[in-house]
Amino acid sequence: MSICKQIEAIQDTIRRTALACGRDPDSIELIAVSKKQSLEKINAAYGCGQRVFGENYLQEARDKISGCPADIRWHFIGHLQSNKAASAVELFDVIQTVDRAKVVRKIQYHAERIGKIQKILVQINVGREKQKSGIFPENAEDFLKSIQKEPNILVLGLMTMPPWTDSPEESRPYFRQLREIAEILTKKGLFADPDHVALSMGMSGDYIVAIEEGATMVRVGTAIFGARL
Repeated sequence: MSICKQIEAIQDTIRRTALACGRDPDSIELIAVSKKQSLEKINAAYGCGQRVFGENYLQEARDKISGCPADIRWHFIGHLQSNKAASAVELFDVIQTVDRAKVVRKIQYHAERIGKIQKILVQINVGREKQKSGIFPENAEDFLKSIQKEPNILVLGLMTMPPWTDSPEESRPYFRQLREIAEILTKKGLFADPDHVALSMGMSGDYIVAIEEGATMVRVGTAIFGARL
């Protein structure tokens, strides 16, 4: 199946899933995860109307972004080291994986330096996995309060990656937990727009369940592009 047909099928699934659970399909954004994919495939997806892409690696992203149309919106979805924050601020519209005070300070510094308001998501480690990035749920409130002091950072919402499983249904409790965390923190005024709090959760294998549990961004790669390089 061509990339265009894959995107069309995924968008149709997003639409049908949203309507089935009483949600507006337009409130859900498809992020095409293009890590380890060729420029040819990215441009093919662009030609099919896809405008939002996610990358995991800064150098790879830099090489791609320079060869792609200027109206693409890029999301950084990989682990961000503080010494790479300058590049992330320069390249990405949204940084989805913020989880440490040192990274926040570096993002603020570089965003202020270039006169940018950097949009971010805070990554929550809902599965409490030692090998994964993200803050634990009980630390989210204090962390978000600390970010409110940074004038060049805008917190759009939360992001998570649940423990890996080949059963989408097993991801549901983690997606539900992220939504519940977001609801509590929204009431405390900790997001930039309380009426539109972003929840980035769900990938190729479980994005349907994520939408049912409130995802507003789904990160889909192999279901669009096929196997990585």
